[in-house]
Amino acid sequence: QVQLVESGGGLVQPGGSLRLSCAASGRIFSINAMGWYRQAPGKQRELVATITSGGSTNYADSVQGRFTISRDNAKNTVYLQMNSLKPEDTAVYFCGADIIPTGYGPYEYVYWGQGTQVTVSS
Repeated sequence: QVQLVESGGGLVQPGGSLRLSCAASGRIFSINAMGWYRQAPGKQRELVATITSGGSTNYADSVQGRFTISRDNAKNTVYLQMNSLKPEDTAVYFCGADIIPTGYGPYEYVYWGQGTQVTVSS
């Protein structure tokens, strides 16, 4: 089975920084795009940032210039560096990845982590 596990969430003051990590493990043949999404209370899940296997990135307008997504393909891990955090960044952050499990090629599936809470408050 394939599993995504996030870490790094917590409580931070406005203007502060946090770094989220998401590690994929299990019977993985390859990982294509990876990304971070968030869901605030009473709102739909929204895209925060994505990164392809080649390193091309895409950001939501609301986080452009403040957040940086990166990945370590050798470790099957994606990161989200969040700077200049605002109260409106408060949400549960989910990691998602397009993965081809071993033995299932060429079909890829979307896998999700369990989410990690980020709270920005003074």
